[in-house]
Amino acid sequence: MDFDDLIERVPAPEKRAHKVPDGIENKMHEGAVMVAFAMHLLRTTEARHVFIHPDGEHGKRFDFAGWLAKRGFEKVSVLGTTSYGGAYQHCNGWRVTINPSSGKGDVVAQIGNLTLSAECKGGIINTQHAGQVSRIRQGLCEAVGLLMASESQGRQAAVVPLTPQSLALAKRMTERCRLAGIEILLVEETGKIIEIKYT
Repeated sequence: MDFDDLIERVPAPEKRAHKVPDGIENKMHEGAVMVAFAMHLLRTTEARHVFIHPDGEHGKRFDFAGWLAKRGFEKVSVLGTTSYGGAYQHCNGWRVTINPSSGKGDVVAQIGNLTLSAECKGGIINTQHAGQVSRIRQGLCEAVGLLMASESQGRQAAVVPLTPQSLALAKRMTERCRLAGIEILLVEETGKIIEIKYT
């Protein structure tokens, strides 16, 4: 199942326009990374219920409710004060609960007898601008650091957009992360999830 709406395409600021094709930046916001990974878990594991914990900024930049509605999820209850917080039910039994809060892991799911907790970061995926390329790398490092600083409840994953730079860094980090019990996963533009394994 590919997605065609995880990327926001916007004109780049003048100082960055020459660093992207046709002056258009392709942004994969953190919320897009969260929903792509949540759908991956529902499709490829025994998880039937996934929790997403965005903060207020994520909700301003990504339309969680609209995105889930396009995938056949119906909002069945309200949680918190935002327009998107609540429980969403799919006719096949999948559930997604969006609980706008911090400190709980961006995406959390029970898989068998283990809890998987993921930290997600977004970024501009088609740029050669040094500062924006660095932000993708920093996002992966930050996600790994947050997981290392939190108490593991089972499985931990750092999830960021796929770019040449994030792939290269992930390959360098993967063995040390494996020893710490942290998986690294990269999200393609279509939402496909790539697991980085030590080679």
